[in-house]
This record gives sequence, C-alpha cells and structure tokens, in this order.
Amino acid sequence: MSYRRLLLLAALLLAAPTSAFADAIDGDWCAADGQHMTIQGPAIVTPGGARIEGRYDRHGFDYVVPPGEAGAGDSVSILLRGEYLAVSRQGGADAPPKEWRRCANRTS
Repeated sequence: MSYRRLLLLAALLLAAPTSAFADAIDGDWCAADGQHMTIQGPAIVTPGGARIEGRYDRHGFDYVVPPGEAGAGDSVSILLRGEYLAVSRQGGADAPPKEWRRCANRTS
C-alpha cells in the first residue's frame, strides 16, 4: 500500500465518530439526589434496596417498583444514553426524566 493511501486511511479512521455505540446498561448507577441502583442482566437492586428481576436489554431496562418502595406498582423504564449516562422515567410517558451517572468507585 502506498504512503498516500495509508495517510488517507488514517485520516478516515480519525474522522470516524467515536461514540456511536454505548457500552451496556449493566453496572452501578448514581443519581444527583443520592439514590443508587445496580443492574446485572435481568437483575436489579432498586434505589429502595430491593433485589428483583426486570426486563433487560443491553441498552435498556424496565421493571415494576416493588411493594414497600415509593411509587410501588409504577413502571420504571431506564434507557442508556451513553457510556456514562442513563435516563429513567417512573410512571407514565409524561413523567419527568431522571438522570443517572455511572457511580465512581463505591466502597460499600
């Protein structure tokens, strides 16, 4: 391959979008109000501390708030918006969104 073609290929690779695909929704998520949740496949530890199963997709998660937690019976939909950002809605489609960020290293 000629030097000219190598330069063109390198330029094209550098110009390609780098954030086209987010990772997966699995992991620890923290909200600005101090709430925390953990998603691992179809399992979630809810912000209220319950360990339940939900509907998992690599870039989304849905569950029903369990009894004993605020909004029990509400549907919660979480959508991955980037590698470090997820947005949830609890209740209807007109419910306000809540931002979640990947948690910094947690010690407990």
